[in-house]
This record gives sequence, C-alpha cells and structure tokens, in this order.
Amino acid sequence: MQAADSFKDELLGKDIRELGRLLGDTIRAQHGDEAFNRIENIRQIAIRFHRDEDREARQLLDDSLRSMSSGDANQLIRAFSYFSLLANIAEDQHHIRRTRAHLIAGSAPKAGSLACAVGSVFQAGQGDDLAGFFEDACINPVFTAHPTEVQRKSILNCQMAIARLLGERDRVAMTPEERDQNAEALGRGIVTLWQTRLLRTSKLSVMDEVENGLSFFDHTVLAGLPQLYCALEDMLAKHDDQWRDVELPTFMKVGSWIGGDRDGNPFVTAAILRQTLQRQSAEALEFHISELHKLASQLSLAQTHCACSEQLRELAERSQDLSPHRIDEPYRRALYGILSRVEATKRHLAGAGAPGQAPYANAAALLADLDIVHASLVGNGAKALARGRLRQVRTAVKVFGFSLAPVDLRQNADVHERVVGELLAFASPGLVYGELDEAQRCGVLLGELACPRALKSPFEVYSDETQDELAIFDAVKEAHDKYGREAVTNCIISKADSVSDLLEVALLLKVAGLLRIAPTPVMDVNIIPLFETIDDLRNGPAIMRAAFGLPLYRALLQSRRDVQEVMLGYSDSNKDGGFLTSGWELYKAEIALVSVFGEHGVKLQLFHGRGGSVGRGGGPSYEAILAQPPGAVQGRIRLTEQGEVITAKYANPEVGRRNLEVLVAATMEATLLGHRQAEPSAAQLDAMEMLSAEALRAYRSLVYETDGFEKYFWESTVISEIAALNIGSRPASRKKSTAIEDLRAIPWVLSWAQCRLMLPGWFGFGSAVERFLERAPSEGLELLRQMHRDWPFFKTLLSNMDMVLAKSDIAIAGRYAGLVSDVALREAVFGRIRAEHARTIAALKQITGQTELQQSNPLMQRSIRNRFPYIDPLNHVQVELLARFREGQRDEATRAGIHLSINGIAAGLRNSG
Repeated sequence: MQAADSFKDELLGKDIRELGRLLGDTIRAQHGDEAFNRIENIRQIAIRFHRDEDREARQLLDDSLRSMSSGDANQLIRAFSYFSLLANIAEDQHHIRRTRAHLIAGSAPKAGSLACAVGSVFQAGQGDDLAGFFEDACINPVFTAHPTEVQRKSILNCQMAIARLLGERDRVAMTPEERDQNAEALGRGIVTLWQTRLLRTSKLSVMDEVENGLSFFDHTVLAGLPQLYCALEDMLAKHDDQWRDVELPTFMKVGSWIGGDRDGNPFVTAAILRQTLQRQSAEALEFHISELHKLASQLSLAQTHCACSEQLRELAERSQDLSPHRIDEPYRRALYGILSRVEATKRHLAGAGAPGQAPYANAAALLADLDIVHASLVGNGAKALARGRLRQVRTAVKVFGFSLAPVDLRQNADVHERVVGELLAFASPGLVYGELDEAQRCGVLLGELACPRALKSPFEVYSDETQDELAIFDAVKEAHDKYGREAVTNCIISKADSVSDLLEVALLLKVAGLLRIAPTPVMDVNIIPLFETIDDLRNGPAIMRAAFGLPLYRALLQSRRDVQEVMLGYSDSNKDGGFLTSGWELYKAEIALVSVFGEHGVKLQLFHGRGGSVGRGGGPSYEAILAQPPGAVQGRIRLTEQGEVITAKYANPEVGRRNLEVLVAATMEATLLGHRQAEPSAAQLDAMEMLSAEALRAYRSLVYETDGFEKYFWESTVISEIAALNIGSRPASRKKSTAIEDLRAIPWVLSWAQCRLMLPGWFGFGSAVERFLERAPSEGLELLRQMHRDWPFFKTLLSNMDMVLAKSDIAIAGRYAGLVSDVALREAVFGRIRAEHARTIAALKQITGQTELQQSNPLMQRSIRNRFPYIDPLNHVQVELLARFREGQRDEATRAGIHLSINGIAAGLRNSG
C-alpha cells in the first residue's frame, strides 16, 4: 500500500518537476542564466528559512532582496507565481488521473461522489424518497466577484491549454513522435504563459468581473451541468427500473451576484445590471446555437430510411429551410428551423431586430419544439439518437433558458431605509420615517403595502441615491418581461436586523410592479435577510418569527411556494467574533431557524455566504454540508463561490464537474440520510458554549480592545496596498476609515492570509481550550476528543482549522510584523499572536491525537510540500516591496510588484480570500 501511494505521488512529482524544468528553461532562454540563478538562489535560501527559521538564512534573504532592483524583484515574483499556477494544474490533473484510475479499476465509489450518495440512499431503503427530494430540491452555487481574482482570461486560456496537454498523456497511448510533439507543445504553452501579461493594465470594472464569471460557464458549467443531470438520471435508472426514461426536474443551477451586488459598490447601477443580463443571455443563446448546429449536422436521417411524427413533419415544413440538399431530411430541416428561431431570439433580445423567422417568446417554447423532435425519435425506434446530443441540448435549455444564471440583487438595509424614507416623505408630508420606532415603521409599511396608491410620483425630484435604487428595481421588472422571471429571483438585504428591513424591500418591489396585493398577494422576487454579525445571528430567528406572524407577509410567501430563504454571513460574523464563536453562533442560529420555520409551516432555504478561506466559512463543501445541524438542509441549499476558489473549482471542466457533483451528493445525503447523525449531548453543547465564550473573549481582547491593534494590522499586512491599488471594483472599506468595524471581510481575511498568519481561521481556540481544561482537567480532554470523534460539526471545525494552521507560517509572519514602525507595539501584539498560535496548535494536536498538522490529510500535506517552496519566496519579496513602497518608492514597477505578489500568493494558497 505504501509503495502504491509512493508511486502515485511520484507521478505528480514527475509532472511538477517537468513543468518546473520547462519554466526554468523558458526563463533561461528569455533572460539568461544570471536571472535563473538569482531566482533559484532565493528559492534555496527561502527553504532554509522555512525549515528552521535560520537566522543566517534570514540575513541572506534580506541582503539579497534589498540589493535587487524592482525589475528583478518583479521577475522573481512572476517566476514563483507562474510556478504556483503550474503546480495547481499538475495537482488538478493528478486528482483527475486518480479518479479515473479508481473508476477504471471498478473501485467502490468514493465519499462525495454521486455514485456513493445514490448507492447509500438505495442501500438505506430510501430510494422511494428520491422523487420527492428532486421535486423540491434547490441546489445553487453562486459565483461572486472577489478582489484577488484579477486573473485575465488569457492566462486562464494558457492554463487550460497546458492542462489539456498533460491530460492527453494519461488518456492516449502515444507513439514516440506524438510524445515528442506533446512535450514540444507543452514547452510552447509555458513560453506563451510566461510572455502573457498576468495582470490587467487598468482597474477592474464590474463588467470585467462579469466576463471573468462567464469564462467559467464557458469552461465548465454550460457543458458540465447538463452532463451531470444526464449521468444522475442514468445512475438512478441502474438502481431502480422505475427511473428509466424519467427526466429530473431542474433542481440545480449556478447563480451569480456579479452585476447585481450593490452593497458598497457604487459601480453596480441599473445600466450595469442590464448589461450583465444581456451578456448572460447572449452567452446562453450562443451555447444553444452552437449545440443546435452540431445536432442538426448529426441528425441526417432521410425520410426514406426513417419515420417521423406528424408534429415533426409540420415543424420541418415551418422551418423555411428550402435547401435541396436537405429536402428529404425532416429532422435536420426541423432543427435548422429551430436554430434560425434561436438566432432570431438572440438578435431580438440584443435589440438588433429579428428578420426572418419569428423569435421564441421564451425558453419553454423552444423546449416544446425540441420535445417534438425527442418524441418523434423515441416513437419511431430511434431512442438511442434521442439520448445523444439532443438530450444534452434539451437539458441545457431547461437549466439555462435564455438568461443563463439567476442574478441576485444585494443592498445594505440602511440604503433601503433611506430610499423608503424619502418616498414616504414626499407622499406623506410631515412623516419622518427615520424617527419612527420599529413597531411604528412596520405599521406604516404594512399600511402602504395594502394601499393601492402609487408611492412614486413622476412629478417629484428624488435624490440620486433614491433614483438609482428605484432604477435597479425597474431594471428587474424589465428583465422579467424580457428574459423571464428566472433572470433575477432574489433580493438580499445586507445587515438585516429587523422586520421593517424586509417590509422596506417589499415596498420597493411594489413600487416597481414586482409585488401585487390585489386580487391575491403575489411577489415576483424572494426577499432574503442576511444576518451577518454575532448579534444578528442571535436575533435572526426572532425576526423571522415576527415576520411570519404578519398575515400579509405570510400571504406573500405563499406565492413563493411557502419557501423563505435566509442568508447567513460567515465573513462578518468571523470578523466580529472570531472563528470559533462565529461557527458556533451560525450552528445555533440554524437550529433556532429550523424550529421557527417548523412552527409556521414555512420551508427553510439557507444561503451560506462562505468565502474561500476558513476565516470566511471556507473549507471542503462536502464536509461543510454534512456538518449542518439536523433539518437545516432538507434538499435546499445555496452557497457562494468566491475568488480564486472559483478558479480552483471550476476552471478545469472535470474538476468543475466533480465539484458540482459534490454539492448534489452532500445535499442528498444530508437530507435523506441525515437521521444517521447523532444529536450532540447536553455536555457537548455546554462545552461548546463555554469554548465559544472563552474564544470570543480572547479574540475581542486582541482585535477590538488592544490599544494600537488597528495600527498594527494596517502596518503589518498588505491591507493598505489592497485599498490603495484598487484591486477589484469595490472599496476595501464600507466607509472612509481604517476602523476594523468598517473594513470589508474579504480584505480583512485576505490581508491575514497574505502575511501567512491566517489569524481569522484559528485565533482564540488555544486560549479557549486551555481555560476549558483548567476547569475540567480530567474529564474535559476526553469530552473534547469525543466531540471530535462523534460530532460532525466539531470535527469539521477542527479539520478546517487544521488546514489553515498548516498553511500558516509564524516565521514569515514575523517578517511582516517587522514592518510595524512602533517596536513596542510590534513586540506586544505579535508576541500575543505567536503565543496563541502555539497554544492553538498544541490544543488541536491534543484533541485529535495528531503529532503533526494535516496528519489525517496526506493529500493536503503533499500539496503543501510541493508548493510552499515557491510561495514562501513570494512572501519574502512582498515584504521587501512593501517596505520600499511605504518608504516612498512608489514607482510603477514597485506598485506592479506588490500587485503581482498579492495575486501570486493567493493563487498558491488557493483558498485565501
């Protein structure tokens, strides 16, 4: 077994060494031996420093980097950044290689796979529950923009070309000539990558972020999601003949915030939302057109050799396809007619007119025509053809329609309050909405919702903010009429902390015609509160209970199939209360919400606002979903996919398909097999409450109660440069201040990841365990070990913390601490951080029984071993460039170097933001 594992690792090591050699050859060829030797020298010194905090190595690093020009430093950063990208490709290909090897060998399905989940459900005797599960299920990964995801599509294309060449080696038995050609092409790919600009030359716009998001649909989602549906249908049919020829309802879509998330981003306007929806529609229709072209070319069935239905014959006659070459090919003629109507639809939706064939009114009309083709093939002995590309096309139309992906709106509750206040002030002179208490606000809002009058007047002049917000909702109404209601389905309220926050959005929907009271209350968009801070999480269940107690709100929910979505903020709750307390308060909030929703007969759909990093709720999705408390999933879950995590999960088609499968498998298991999970005991719950209280005290003491901590943070991390360099389309802070409270969670977590401390993913745990064991020295440790063994929530919490600690490096973090100008402050704060870091690692090992970090995860250990020799130098160069930048050396080369290093470190860590 050990020999087999060693052989597996050797295959990966061989790929990494070859890619590294080719990159080195490229650097030598482009810049000479001197440049290559300089880069290699820094790598070797960094390894020495990493291994044992070698003082001599640190001095050598300092001397080498200080004497280096900004141009040479940038060359160094590019080299290590590109190696990280190449290592990512090699790892992904290795995972694909191992997965295929298991499938070919007929090994038992792995946990997290669809095959394993479906098999487990049937084995548990719950196969009959699957129909109900899929009928009610809703599984949505939602792409969001992210300041570290500045990678250009050109770079992504280079990476995909290299990945394809590596993949060929595993799948094709090559002749020596083909092998040489593959190696030569790989070398060309790396030269192209090296000579392709890594960063954009201009500030990222919202539409740039939209295009970034669409590139992952191109690479993975458009083809991969229909394939997943078809594979799952076939898998179910193999287990139970009742599933034969059954087509699954549309239970999974990939959504997006990009172009609709206005919270703190002044650049997301009604015009941007319209552009976003138009681009998404064009992307979906271009895919349908491409697939229909291929399908029409394949279905060359001649009427002398096949039969067809009367409906199919009519469809062919209506096609206006008069080509003499296809006159006796009814299927092809019908498909060319469908194709011409889809092309007309694309022109029509783009505002370019639709000459010739009439455009389709909606995706359902297109699907109805495709169903005619399907039924004719099946009914005339050609079922095998119906199960080919036609099946994929029909599934794609059901999943993507004409809008591709639902775009979520998001805005801060304070903005909604101001806009509603202004509308009411004009409509009801003397009413000062902002001065009303909560009960009075709800009374006014409910009265206005029930009132038939038009609240918005065309004769009034509103503030820019109010006009902008009203324009957004008008754009949504326009999108519903143009693309269908699936185009925009959700309105998320950031910082929601009251029932009036929900009713304010309801009123804005009514103003835009998206909510109607008579004759029956109907709402076209879901209203979703986002509970973010620790207090919000604690108060959220009571807010929802009060909302459900309002007859009007409850009636509106009935028009949404009695489903209410609640979004939980992992990022801000972590920044507010630390890793352990955030996780525990989220868990408790879910339990309370399950209870409240059960009382009122409302279906709960949770939207998990997870980031890539553990400090923002990240970590493996499969374990995270299975660790949800009982009743919190129930077939319905949405979660955000952000930043470099989107690249890691969805850039490669096979990796992307596997990640989509994981979400379905985990949701299925959590819903249908969740009863297997034992409820935590009273002692375990009490222990968790105690640990959380102590961790919160330790975290708040450092971050919010330590004099000078704010200064320490801004000087010891890259946060100033993230703010100054305008990475991403939105500001780093919600307000013009340096206060931790105002800082956005993404740059907060990203900054700690860049300096390799990862503080939001672990700080406070060591102190909490120490205090807990002081109170219960004998039985306490055994209880914690039992919790780790038996409670999925606690086990996942520790597993994620284990991963983040393994990626941290206290020695490198010490170099960043050296940037703090106040020596006494530096020593005091970093001393506390270093001590807590040691305490936390010791506590983790004590509870898990590990002798080293990630001992139970050899894949992660291998990944760290392979990539850290190339990430560490990026940190050392970044520290040097930060020092220069802050000393006034603000030339373009230094700025670009910092920007490059931020991107390179994020890419190397893969889940840092």
